[in-house]
Amino acid sequence: MAELATIARPYAEALFRVAKSADLNGWSVLVTEMGQVAALPEVYALANNPKVSDADIAAVFTAALKSPVGAEAKNFISMLIENDRLTLLPEIAEQFHALKNAEEGAADAEIVSAFELSQAQVSDLVALLEKKFGRKLNPSVTVDNTLIGGVRVVVGDEVLDTSVRAKLQHMHVALTA
Repeated sequence: MAELATIARPYAEALFRVAKSADLNGWSVLVTEMGQVAALPEVYALANNPKVSDADIAAVFTAALKSPVGAEAKNFISMLIENDRLTLLPEIAEQFHALKNAEEGAADAEIVSAFELSQAQVSDLVALLEKKFGRKLNPSVTVDNTLIGGVRVVVGDEVLDTSVRAKLQHMHVALTA
């Protein structure tokens, strides 16, 4: 949704400026967690409940976070709640991470494998992918048995699909054409 992205952008940029002047990695972990908690249906219902005060919403939301929440983060959460923007946190977190990646010259890499990969295999794969894409990658690895074999990598809007399923699909298209 372009509208949510437009509304979330100034919040993400302001939060990024604060994080840059402090501990960017610590803030990154906190912002990710805040986005995940705000995406929960229970939190959405709580944030949109007119019978619950802003202070109570802030207290419950802060208590739901595992990471330590400093004064700046509490002020940010309170400001979002006062402006009825708490539900924007998942989008704010996404844009925050895009800003962080741009600052570091990095990108997120979604790696989907047909089988569980060892840490050594992931490290080797990431090293190869970093050479191919020409930037540092932050990998997230998941397993999808339907790939049959191989991996599927998504970096930004680029997709590298070396899975057996993709090769079979290409063969099917070639044979039916």
